[in-house]
Amino acid sequence: MKKTAGFLAFLFFISLSQASADIEWQTWSPDLFERAKKENKFVLLDLRAVWCHWCHVMEDTTYRDPKVMELIGSKYIAVSVDQDAFPDLSVRYENWGWPATIVFSADGHEIVKRRGYIPPEPMASMLDAIIKDPTPGPSVFQEDPVKAKDRSVLDPEQRTRLEADHRASYDSQFGGWGTVHKLIDADSLEYAIDRAENGDPDEGSMARRTLDEALNLLDHEWGGFYQYSDSQDWKSPHYEKLLSIQADYVRWYALAYSAFVEPRYYEAAHATLDYALKYLSGSEGAFYVSQDADVDSQFNGYSFYSLKDDERAHLGRMPKVDTHLYARENGWMIRALAAFYDATGEEKYLAKALTAAQWVLTERLSEKGGFRHDVQDAAGPYLGDTLSMAQAFLALYESTGDRQWLIHAQNAADFIQRSFKKDADPEAGYFSSAPSGEAKGVFRDAVKNVSENAQVARLTNKLFHATGRTSYRSMAETAMRFLASDEVLSRRGFLTGILSADEELGSDPLHLTVVGKKDDPKAKALYQAALGYPSVYRRVEWWDRREGALPHSDVDYPELEEAAAFVCAKRACSPPFFSPEKIAPAIDRLKKA
Repeated sequence: MKKTAGFLAFLFFISLSQASADIEWQTWSPDLFERAKKENKFVLLDLRAVWCHWCHVMEDTTYRDPKVMELIGSKYIAVSVDQDAFPDLSVRYENWGWPATIVFSADGHEIVKRRGYIPPEPMASMLDAIIKDPTPGPSVFQEDPVKAKDRSVLDPEQRTRLEADHRASYDSQFGGWGTVHKLIDADSLEYAIDRAENGDPDEGSMARRTLDEALNLLDHEWGGFYQYSDSQDWKSPHYEKLLSIQADYVRWYALAYSAFVEPRYYEAAHATLDYALKYLSGSEGAFYVSQDADVDSQFNGYSFYSLKDDERAHLGRMPKVDTHLYARENGWMIRALAAFYDATGEEKYLAKALTAAQWVLTERLSEKGGFRHDVQDAAGPYLGDTLSMAQAFLALYESTGDRQWLIHAQNAADFIQRSFKKDADPEAGYFSSAPSGEAKGVFRDAVKNVSENAQVARLTNKLFHATGRTSYRSMAETAMRFLASDEVLSRRGFLTGILSADEELGSDPLHLTVVGKKDDPKAKALYQAALGYPSVYRRVEWWDRREGALPHSDVDYPELEEAAAFVCAKRACSPPFFSPEKIAPAIDRLKKA
């Protein structure tokens, strides 16, 4: 009997291995739908992430289940895609995963969209039901077409409602915005810090409480923040470490350190940068995508990250690092490094930012002027890569005063206008990626992402103030007319980035200018003090007269015998200041006036 049981188990193992091999995972391409039509099959898209715990579980259980594999083999073309590698798919289905499971008809239309891990039995049931009745299910619905506003500002009722939503979504018990998964929503935190710096103590309390609670997600051995907590109290982390999370948290803890002068915020930003430089950076100086939550299926993140540093080293293995080098992710980290330098003056981090920026310019700049995502892109170009690099270049221009970075930012913005906008588009806004002429079904309709459009509006508005070019103001208004539509504002999720974009388009930035030679230590000290002032919406310039006029010469500065700083806010400018410690009080006085 024992021999028979063992033999049957052996046969089951062989059967399972053979069945698993029968799932011939394909790479995503437009040709899939032509093949599906010829073979009378559906297309199943498994949209996953390299770092995703539940994606691994689904691979090890659901897609190794004999019934699931049999059904896929009979009537489906199965496609497995790393969402980090395909930003067009990631943006389209970001509300459905990860993992996200999307089933398409052969003509490219959606039949089912499912969020998260699907166990074997429900998956088999779903696949079988689709074969019997391919009618689209309730998860497939058509969003109302966007009717762009004829104005590029929010009306008072819209602004009031968004402000109320921002406050109502704050978790007064545990901090942060939202009450299920806990992580810092970057737009909400930035808005709170900005409001605090403009005299709102309640927003300051919200920001500080959130920053303090989020420290529960910091790896105190290696540094770096885990992606999120699945408990409301921030104490049940999912252990994957995404570069995007590290970049966001560095920027906001650096800004908070300047704003609130809390040493723990400096330590959090510093530890996170050092983690990214040690574990998520290659010898070329560019940055990798992520580190996995788990070591493998037998040794999960909870077990690994509970170990001390020496115990992790003794183990001899660690969660896998995704070593792809994407332009978008590098832009995010360059901007974070610049923000940390601005807040601290620690020049080695600025040097790291400059090295990464030069690498991206050398390795990812396309012939047309935008940025590739990877060495070669299966689709694209993608808005996210060029947008991220434009933001990084503008940050470097402020951090260094070097005009080459402003030129790079302008070139990237010009590419966005040429590549992600259709003439006479009634919806306004910018596409995440331009639709292909070969696109089928739902892919004929290009996606406009709310967050990306808010960032385009804010970027190009700042470029308008930095250069005086009205074309950038027009770009900001184009994005804002999309964002201000009733259809966009009725969507679920955090929309605080729209508030920030609207407020910035309706006002001039805090304007800080240092006039002096760039090799003058006094001018450099003044410039560092200007950079260190905690302002989200600002224009920082260094005018060395030997370089000719400023890119936007809208203020006449006097010629003085020594380096001086000038502060302009709310259509008024200060007298010159000659010592760094006087800059912050001068700004505060102007803001109050």
